[in-house]
Amino acid sequence: MAKKGSKDGDLVVIKKYANRRLYNTQSSSYITLDDLSQMTREGIDFQVVDAKSGDDITHTILTQIIMEEETGGRQMLPVSFLRDIISMYGNSMQAMMPSYLEASMQNFRQNQAKIREAFEKGISGTPLAAIHETNLAMMKAVGDAVFPGSKSNGSRPVAQDAELAALKKQMAEMQKKLDELGK
Repeated sequence: MAKKGSKDGDLVVIKKYANRRLYNTQSSSYITLDDLSQMTREGIDFQVVDAKSGDDITHTILTQIIMEEETGGRQMLPVSFLRDIISMYGNSMQAMMPSYLEASMQNFRQNQAKIREAFEKGISGTPLAAIHETNLAMMKAVGDAVFPGSKSNGSRPVAQDAELAALKKQMAEMQKKLDELGK
C-alpha cells in the first residue's frame, strides 16, 4: 500500500480521479480512504491532488476521513465541540482558530506520554498538574496574542474575563476528572 518504496520524509502524491478513485503515484496502486487514514496514523506525509485540475484537495479528503470515522461509530468529537467549530466560521476569531487548534494538538501530543504514564502508574496530581499548568500558560499566551493590550495594562474587556473564567472552570473540571481517574 503506502509504504511501498517510500522513504521517511517523502511526500506521497495521491491523485483523485473523477470516478472517486484514489491513486497512489508512489506505489502505483489504487487505494481507499481507509488506506489514507492508516497512512496518517503511520505518519506518512501525503498530498491529494485532483487528477484533472491539479488542485490540492488534501484538506477536503482529510475532512472526509474524519466524517467517515465519526459516522462509523467511532465518535471522538463531542457535539458541543462541533457546534463551537461551526460557530467560529464567519466569526472574527476564525482566522486565529487554525493556529490555536494546531498549538493545542501539538501540546496534547507532547503531553500524551505523560498522561498515559500517569494513568498507568496511578500517579495522582503531579504530572497532571504540570500538564494543566502548561495548558493554562498556552491559553494565556494565545489570549495575550489575540488581545495585545491586555498584557501591558492588565485591563481586559468584561467579555474576555467571562471567557477566561469559563475556560478556567472547564480546566478545573477536567483536572478533577483526571484526578479521579488516576486514583
